[in-house]
Amino acid sequence: MRGLLVLSVLLGAVFGKEEFVGHQVLRISAADEAQVQKVKELEDLEHLQLDFWRGPAHPGSPIDVRVPFPSIQAVKIFLESNGISYDTMIEDVQSLLDEEQEQMFAFRSRARSTDTFNYTTYHTLEEIYDFLDLLVAENPHLVSKIQIGNTYEGRPIYVLKFSTGGSKRPAIWIDTGIHSREWVTQASGVWFAKKITQDYGQDAAFTAILDTLDIFLEIVTNPDGFAFTHSKDRMWRKTRSLTAGSLCVGVDPNRNWDAGFGLAGASSNPCSQTYRGKFANSEVEVKSIVDFVKDHGNIKAFISLHSYSQLLMYPYGYKTEPAPDQDELTLMAWEDQQGGLPLFSEKSRHRGSAFQGCCESPGLSLRNQLQVWQHHQGNLSSQWKQY
Repeated sequence: MRGLLVLSVLLGAVFGKEEFVGHQVLRISAADEAQVQKVKELEDLEHLQLDFWRGPAHPGSPIDVRVPFPSIQAVKIFLESNGISYDTMIEDVQSLLDEEQEQMFAFRSRARSTDTFNYTTYHTLEEIYDFLDLLVAENPHLVSKIQIGNTYEGRPIYVLKFSTGGSKRPAIWIDTGIHSREWVTQASGVWFAKKITQDYGQDAAFTAILDTLDIFLEIVTNPDGFAFTHSKDRMWRKTRSLTAGSLCVGVDPNRNWDAGFGLAGASSNPCSQTYRGKFANSEVEVKSIVDFVKDHGNIKAFISLHSYSQLLMYPYGYKTEPAPDQDELTLMAWEDQQGGLPLFSEKSRHRGSAFQGCCESPGLSLRNQLQVWQHHQGNLSSQWKQY
Protein backbone atom coordinates (compact mmCIF):
# COMPACT_ATOMS: atom_id res chain seq x y z
CA MET A 1 0.00 0.00 0.00
CA ARG A 2 2.74 2.46 0.94
CA GLY A 3 4.49 1.71 -2.36
CA LEU A 4 1.36 2.56 -4.33
CA LEU A 5 0.91 5.80 -2.41
CA VAL A 6 4.51 6.84 -3.00
CA LEU A 7 4.19 6.01 -6.72
CA SER A 8 1.04 8.10 -6.99
CA VAL A 9 2.72 11.06 -5.33
CA LEU A 10 5.71 10.77 -7.67
CA LEU A 11 3.43 10.68 -10.71
CA GLY A 12 1.67 13.79 -9.42
CA ALA A 13 5.00 15.55 -9.12
CA VAL A 14 5.92 14.58 -12.67
CA PHE A 15 2.66 16.01 -14.04
CA GLY A 16 3.02 19.15 -11.97
CA LYS A 17 0.16 18.89 -9.49
CA GLU A 18 0.35 18.47 -5.74
CA GLU A 19 -1.10 15.12 -4.71
CA PHE A 20 -2.94 14.30 -1.49
CA VAL A 21 -3.00 10.54 -1.78
CA GLY A 22 -3.47 8.91 1.60
CA HIS A 23 -4.10 12.20 3.37
CA GLN A 24 -6.87 11.88 5.93
CA VAL A 25 -9.13 14.41 7.62
CA LEU A 26 -9.64 13.70 11.30
CA ARG A 27 -12.38 15.15 13.46
CA ILE A 28 -10.93 15.56 16.95
CA SER A 29 -13.11 15.95 20.05
CA ALA A 30 -11.37 17.79 22.89
CA ALA A 31 -13.37 17.16 26.06
CA ASP A 32 -11.81 19.86 28.26
CA GLU A 33 -9.42 22.79 28.15
CA ALA A 34 -6.42 20.56 28.87
CA GLN A 35 -7.15 18.52 25.73
CA VAL A 36 -7.65 21.72 23.71
CA GLN A 37 -4.16 22.79 24.76
CA LYS A 38 -2.75 19.38 23.78
CA VAL A 39 -4.20 19.75 20.29
CA LYS A 40 -2.63 23.19 20.09
CA GLU A 41 0.70 21.48 20.74
CA LEU A 42 0.06 19.43 17.61
CA GLU A 43 -0.73 22.62 15.72
CA ASP A 44 2.73 23.95 16.57
CA LEU A 45 4.61 20.89 15.26
CA GLU A 46 5.48 22.21 11.80
CA HIS A 47 7.25 19.03 10.65
CA LEU A 48 3.89 17.20 10.69
CA GLN A 49 2.55 19.66 8.07
CA LEU A 50 -0.94 19.57 9.53
CA ASP A 51 -3.65 21.63 7.86
CA PHE A 52 -6.32 22.66 10.37
CA TRP A 53 -9.64 23.24 8.65
CA ARG A 54 -11.27 24.01 11.98
CA GLY A 55 -8.77 24.80 14.71
CA PRO A 56 -8.81 24.17 18.45
CA ALA A 57 -11.00 26.74 20.18
CA HIS A 58 -13.32 25.51 22.92
CA PRO A 59 -13.90 22.17 24.71
CA GLY A 60 -16.61 20.32 22.83
CA SER A 61 -16.09 22.29 19.63
CA PRO A 62 -15.11 19.99 16.71
CA ILE A 63 -11.53 20.23 15.46
CA ASP A 64 -10.97 19.14 11.85
CA VAL A 65 -7.47 18.62 10.49
CA ARG A 66 -6.00 17.27 7.27
CA VAL A 67 -3.11 14.95 8.09
CA PRO A 68 -0.54 14.05 5.39
CA PHE A 69 0.01 10.32 4.95
CA PRO A 70 3.51 10.28 6.53
CA SER A 71 2.16 11.96 9.69
CA ILE A 72 -0.99 9.89 10.26
CA GLN A 73 0.54 7.31 12.61
CA ALA A 74 2.31 9.93 14.74
CA VAL A 75 -0.82 12.07 15.09
CA LYS A 76 -3.08 9.16 16.02
CA ILE A 77 -0.59 7.88 18.59
CA PHE A 78 -0.36 11.37 20.11
CA LEU A 79 -4.13 11.67 20.38
CA GLU A 80 -4.64 8.21 21.79
CA SER A 81 -1.84 8.58 24.34
CA ASN A 82 -3.52 11.74 25.64
CA GLY A 83 -6.98 10.20 25.74
CA ILE A 84 -8.31 12.48 23.00
CA SER A 85 -11.02 10.91 20.86
CA TYR A 86 -11.17 11.31 17.09
CA ASP A 87 -12.95 9.97 14.02
CA THR A 88 -11.75 9.71 10.44
CA MET A 89 -13.97 12.00 8.38
CA ILE A 90 -12.18 11.50 5.06
CA GLU A 91 -10.16 8.36 4.39
CA ASP A 92 -8.39 9.67 1.31
CA VAL A 93 -8.51 13.34 0.33
CA GLN A 94 -7.18 12.69 -3.16
CA SER A 95 -10.08 10.42 -4.08
CA LEU A 96 -12.51 13.28 -3.42
CA LEU A 97 -10.38 15.71 -5.41
CA ASP A 98 -10.33 13.26 -8.31
CA GLU A 99 -14.13 13.09 -8.25
CA GLU A 100 -14.27 16.88 -8.21
CA GLN A 101 -12.02 17.11 -11.28
CA GLU A 102 -14.02 14.47 -13.14
CA GLN A 103 -17.20 16.46 -12.59
CA MET A 104 -15.58 19.68 -13.77
CA PHE A 105 -14.31 18.06 -16.96
CA ALA A 106 -17.64 16.34 -17.61
CA PHE A 107 -19.58 19.60 -17.50
CA ARG A 108 -17.00 21.94 -18.99
CA SER A 109 -18.25 23.95 -21.95
CA ARG A 110 -18.05 27.57 -23.03
CA ALA A 111 -21.24 29.36 -22.04
CA ARG A 112 -22.75 31.71 -24.61
CA SER A 113 -24.88 33.50 -22.03
CA THR A 114 -25.34 33.63 -18.28
CA ASP A 115 -28.51 31.59 -18.76
CA THR A 116 -26.51 28.66 -20.16
CA PHE A 117 -23.66 29.04 -17.67
CA ASN A 118 -23.43 25.97 -15.43
CA TYR A 119 -23.98 27.05 -11.82
CA THR A 120 -23.77 23.51 -10.45
CA THR A 121 -20.06 22.91 -11.00
CA TYR A 122 -16.79 24.72 -10.23
CA HIS A 123 -15.09 26.97 -12.75
CA THR A 124 -11.60 28.27 -13.49
CA LEU A 125 -10.57 31.92 -13.15
CA GLU A 126 -10.81 32.40 -16.91
CA GLU A 127 -14.34 30.97 -16.99
CA ILE A 128 -15.45 33.21 -14.13
CA TYR A 129 -13.96 36.28 -15.77
CA ASP A 130 -15.78 35.35 -19.00
CA PHE A 131 -18.97 35.12 -16.95
CA LEU A 132 -18.42 38.67 -15.66
CA ASP A 133 -18.20 39.96 -19.22
CA LEU A 134 -21.36 38.10 -20.24
CA LEU A 135 -23.29 39.46 -17.26
CA VAL A 136 -22.22 43.04 -17.99
CA ALA A 137 -23.08 42.70 -21.68
CA GLU A 138 -26.54 41.35 -20.86
CA ASN A 139 -27.31 43.98 -18.20
CA PRO A 140 -25.54 47.19 -19.27
CA HIS A 141 -27.93 49.48 -17.37
CA LEU A 142 -27.51 47.59 -14.08
CA VAL A 143 -24.05 45.99 -14.02
CA SER A 144 -20.57 47.32 -14.70
CA LYS A 145 -17.10 45.83 -14.21
CA ILE A 146 -14.44 47.79 -12.36
CA GLN A 147 -10.75 46.89 -12.26
CA ILE A 148 -9.45 47.92 -8.84
CA GLY A 149 -5.88 46.73 -9.34
CA ASN A 150 -3.56 43.96 -10.47
CA THR A 151 -2.37 40.98 -8.48
CA TYR A 152 1.23 40.19 -7.54
CA GLU A 153 1.48 38.03 -10.67
CA GLY A 154 -0.18 40.66 -12.86
CA ARG A 155 -3.75 39.39 -13.11
CA PRO A 156 -6.55 41.97 -13.12
CA ILE A 157 -8.66 42.30 -9.97
CA TYR A 158 -12.30 42.85 -10.90
CA VAL A 159 -15.31 44.04 -8.92
CA LEU A 160 -18.86 44.04 -10.22
CA LYS A 161 -20.93 47.13 -9.49
CA PHE A 162 -24.71 46.78 -9.41
CA SER A 163 -26.30 50.21 -9.58
CA THR A 164 -29.41 51.93 -10.87
CA GLY A 165 -27.61 55.26 -11.18
CA GLY A 166 -25.75 57.92 -9.28
CA SER A 167 -22.20 58.30 -8.03
CA LYS A 168 -20.87 57.03 -4.71
CA ARG A 169 -24.29 56.25 -3.34
CA PRO A 170 -24.51 54.29 -0.07
CA ALA A 171 -23.24 50.82 -0.91
CA ILE A 172 -22.92 47.22 0.25
CA TRP A 173 -19.64 45.35 -0.28
CA ILE A 174 -19.56 41.55 -0.75
CA ASP A 175 -16.38 39.56 -1.32
CA THR A 176 -15.81 35.86 -1.86
CA GLY A 177 -12.73 33.68 -2.26
CA ILE A 178 -10.12 35.59 -0.25
CA HIS A 179 -8.88 32.11 0.75
CA SER A 180 -8.36 30.66 -2.70
CA ARG A 181 -9.11 27.00 -1.98
CA GLU A 182 -12.63 27.77 -0.73
CA TRP A 183 -14.11 27.19 -4.17
CA VAL A 184 -17.72 27.13 -3.03
CA THR A 185 -17.42 30.83 -2.12
CA GLN A 186 -16.39 31.92 -5.61
CA ALA A 187 -19.17 29.71 -6.98
CA SER A 188 -21.60 31.39 -4.58
CA GLY A 189 -20.42 34.80 -5.75
CA VAL A 190 -21.18 33.86 -9.35
CA TRP A 191 -24.65 32.72 -8.35
CA PHE A 192 -25.24 35.91 -6.31
CA ALA A 193 -24.35 38.02 -9.34
CA LYS A 194 -26.85 36.23 -11.56
CA LYS A 195 -29.50 36.28 -8.84
CA ILE A 196 -29.19 40.05 -8.41
CA THR A 197 -29.90 40.63 -12.10
CA GLN A 198 -32.83 38.22 -12.02
CA ASP A 199 -34.46 39.66 -8.91
CA TYR A 200 -34.18 43.34 -9.77
CA GLY A 201 -37.53 44.45 -11.10
CA GLN A 202 -39.17 41.18 -10.04
CA ASP A 203 -38.78 41.14 -6.26
CA ALA A 204 -40.24 44.31 -4.74
CA ALA A 205 -38.11 44.30 -1.57
CA PHE A 206 -34.86 43.71 -3.42
CA THR A 207 -35.73 46.25 -6.10
CA ALA A 208 -36.30 48.87 -3.42
CA ILE A 209 -32.85 48.12 -1.97
CA LEU A 210 -31.05 48.45 -5.29
CA ASP A 211 -32.97 51.61 -6.14
CA THR A 212 -31.40 53.13 -3.03
CA LEU A 213 -28.05 51.35 -2.58
CA ASP A 214 -25.28 50.09 -4.84
CA ILE A 215 -23.77 46.63 -4.45
CA PHE A 216 -20.09 45.89 -5.05
CA LEU A 217 -19.25 42.21 -5.49
CA GLU A 218 -15.68 40.90 -5.71
CA ILE A 219 -16.08 37.27 -6.72
CA VAL A 220 -12.40 36.27 -6.92
CA THR A 221 -10.63 38.22 -4.19
CA ASN A 222 -7.39 36.23 -4.49
CA PRO A 223 -6.96 35.57 -8.23
CA ASP A 224 -3.34 34.33 -8.12
CA GLY A 225 -4.10 31.84 -5.37
CA PHE A 226 -7.29 30.72 -7.09
CA ALA A 227 -5.48 30.09 -10.38
CA PHE A 228 -2.84 28.12 -8.46
CA THR A 229 -5.48 25.88 -6.88
CA HIS A 230 -6.50 24.84 -10.37
CA SER A 231 -3.05 24.43 -11.87
CA LYS A 232 -0.85 23.13 -9.04
CA ASP A 233 -2.22 22.76 -5.52
CA ARG A 234 -5.93 22.37 -4.74
CA MET A 235 -5.33 23.11 -1.05
CA TRP A 236 -3.53 26.45 -1.59
CA ARG A 237 -5.15 29.30 0.39
CA LYS A 238 -2.66 32.19 0.44
CA THR A 239 -1.56 34.77 -2.11
CA ARG A 240 1.43 34.01 -4.36
CA SER A 241 3.78 36.82 -3.37
CA LEU A 242 7.42 36.15 -2.54
CA THR A 243 8.91 36.95 0.86
CA ALA A 244 12.51 38.12 1.01
CA GLY A 245 14.72 35.67 2.88
CA SER A 246 12.28 32.78 2.63
CA LEU A 247 11.66 30.00 0.13
CA CYS A 248 8.01 29.83 1.20
CA VAL A 249 5.43 31.61 -0.92
CA GLY A 250 2.38 33.65 -0.09
CA VAL A 251 0.59 35.56 2.65
CA ASP A 252 -2.76 34.87 4.27
CA PRO A 253 -4.63 37.92 2.92
CA ASN A 254 -7.25 37.64 5.64
CA ARG A 255 -4.56 38.40 8.22
CA ASN A 256 -2.92 41.21 6.27
CA TRP A 257 -5.38 43.98 7.14
CA ASP A 258 -4.41 46.97 9.26
CA ALA A 259 -6.55 45.95 12.25
CA GLY A 260 -4.97 44.04 15.09
CA PHE A 261 -2.13 43.27 12.68
CA GLY A 262 0.41 40.84 14.09
CA LEU A 263 -1.55 39.93 17.19
CA ALA A 264 -2.33 36.39 18.36
CA GLY A 265 -3.91 34.32 15.64
CA ALA A 266 -1.55 35.31 12.84
CA SER A 267 1.85 33.78 12.22
CA SER A 268 5.16 35.52 11.60
CA ASN A 269 6.44 32.38 9.84
CA PRO A 270 6.30 32.75 6.02
CA CYS A 271 5.74 28.99 5.72
CA SER A 272 2.60 29.07 7.87
CA GLN A 273 -0.91 28.94 6.39
CA THR A 274 -1.70 31.99 8.52
CA TYR A 275 1.40 34.06 7.68
CA ARG A 276 0.43 37.71 8.13
CA GLY A 277 2.99 39.29 5.81
CA LYS A 278 5.84 41.70 6.50
CA PHE A 279 3.48 44.61 7.22
CA ALA A 280 -0.20 45.50 7.08
CA ASN A 281 -1.61 45.83 3.55
CA SER A 282 1.58 44.40 2.06
CA GLU A 283 -0.47 42.30 -0.37
CA VAL A 284 -1.67 44.17 -3.45
CA GLU A 285 -4.90 42.16 -3.36
CA VAL A 286 -5.60 43.65 0.09
CA LYS A 287 -4.27 47.15 -0.66
CA SER A 288 -6.49 47.38 -3.76
CA ILE A 289 -9.59 46.88 -1.61
CA VAL A 290 -8.33 49.33 1.01
CA ASP A 291 -7.74 52.03 -1.60
CA PHE A 292 -11.09 51.42 -3.27
CA VAL A 293 -13.04 51.55 -0.01
CA LYS A 294 -11.30 54.71 1.20
CA ASP A 295 -11.80 56.42 -2.15
CA HIS A 296 -15.49 55.50 -2.26
CA GLY A 297 -16.13 56.69 1.28
CA ASN A 298 -19.79 55.65 1.48
CA ILE A 299 -19.84 51.88 1.91
CA LYS A 300 -22.26 51.02 4.70
CA ALA A 301 -22.13 47.25 5.05
CA PHE A 302 -19.57 44.52 4.39
CA ILE A 303 -20.18 40.83 3.87
CA SER A 304 -17.23 38.47 3.46
CA LEU A 305 -17.91 34.84 2.59
CA HIS A 306 -15.76 31.89 3.57
CA SER A 307 -16.56 28.18 3.57
CA TYR A 308 -16.67 25.63 6.37
CA SER A 309 -17.96 25.68 9.96
CA GLN A 310 -21.44 27.26 9.52
CA LEU A 311 -20.66 30.48 11.37
CA LEU A 312 -22.03 33.99 11.03
CA MET A 313 -19.62 36.36 12.72
CA TYR A 314 -19.06 40.05 13.28
CA PRO A 315 -16.26 42.12 14.91
CA TYR A 316 -14.16 41.85 16.87
CA GLY A 317 -11.98 38.83 16.22
CA TYR A 318 -8.81 39.83 18.05
CA LYS A 319 -10.15 41.14 21.37
CA THR A 320 -13.03 40.57 23.79
CA GLU A 321 -14.19 44.19 23.75
CA PRO A 322 -17.66 44.45 22.16
CA ALA A 323 -18.06 46.46 18.97
CA PRO A 324 -19.74 49.87 19.43
CA ASP A 325 -22.79 48.63 17.49
CA GLN A 326 -22.86 45.22 19.18
CA ASP A 327 -26.61 45.38 19.95
CA GLU A 328 -27.51 46.11 16.33
CA LEU A 329 -25.24 43.36 15.04
CA THR A 330 -26.70 40.85 17.50
CA LEU A 331 -30.25 41.80 16.50
CA MET A 332 -29.41 41.35 12.82
CA ALA A 333 -27.87 37.97 13.58
CA TRP A 334 -31.09 36.75 15.15
CA GLU A 335 -33.11 38.19 12.29
CA ASP A 336 -30.97 36.00 10.06
CA GLN A 337 -32.17 32.98 12.01
CA GLN A 338 -35.75 34.01 11.32
CA GLY A 339 -35.03 34.36 7.62
CA GLY A 340 -34.47 38.12 7.57
CA LEU A 341 -31.10 37.72 5.81
CA PRO A 342 -31.69 34.96 3.24
CA LEU A 343 -28.09 35.24 2.04
CA PHE A 344 -27.01 33.21 5.06
CA SER A 345 -27.66 29.57 5.81
CA GLU A 346 -30.41 28.63 8.24
CA LYS A 347 -27.94 26.07 9.55
CA SER A 348 -25.49 28.68 10.84
CA ARG A 349 -24.64 27.23 14.20
CA HIS A 350 -23.07 30.36 15.72
CA ARG A 351 -24.04 33.98 15.48
CA GLY A 352 -21.89 36.50 17.29
CA SER A 353 -18.45 38.03 17.45
CA ALA A 354 -15.63 36.01 15.94
CA PHE A 355 -13.69 36.02 19.18
CA GLN A 356 -16.60 34.59 21.16
CA GLY A 357 -17.80 32.20 18.51
CA CYS A 358 -14.91 30.26 17.09
CA CYS A 359 -11.72 32.06 17.73
CA GLU A 360 -11.30 32.76 21.41
CA SER A 361 -7.72 31.62 21.30
CA PRO A 362 -4.41 32.41 19.63
CA GLY A 363 -4.29 30.86 16.18
CA LEU A 364 -7.79 31.72 15.03
CA SER A 365 -8.57 35.10 16.50
CA LEU A 366 -8.19 37.16 13.33
CA ARG A 367 -10.63 35.37 11.08
CA ASN A 368 -12.69 38.52 10.59
CA GLN A 369 -9.78 40.94 10.25
CA LEU A 370 -11.20 42.36 7.01
CA GLN A 371 -14.40 43.30 8.80
CA VAL A 372 -12.51 44.76 11.74
CA TRP A 373 -10.40 46.96 9.45
CA GLN A 374 -13.58 48.12 7.74
CA HIS A 375 -15.24 48.65 11.12
CA HIS A 376 -12.35 50.89 12.16
CA GLN A 377 -13.08 53.14 9.17
CA GLY A 378 -15.99 54.43 11.23
CA ASN A 379 -18.79 54.78 8.68
CA LEU A 380 -20.28 51.31 8.69
CA SER A 381 -23.69 50.11 9.77
CA SER A 382 -22.94 46.38 9.68
CA GLN A 383 -20.13 43.94 8.99
CA TRP A 384 -20.51 40.20 8.55
CA LYS A 385 -18.42 37.19 7.84
CA GLN A 386 -20.09 33.93 6.84
CA TYR A 387 -18.24 30.60 7.18
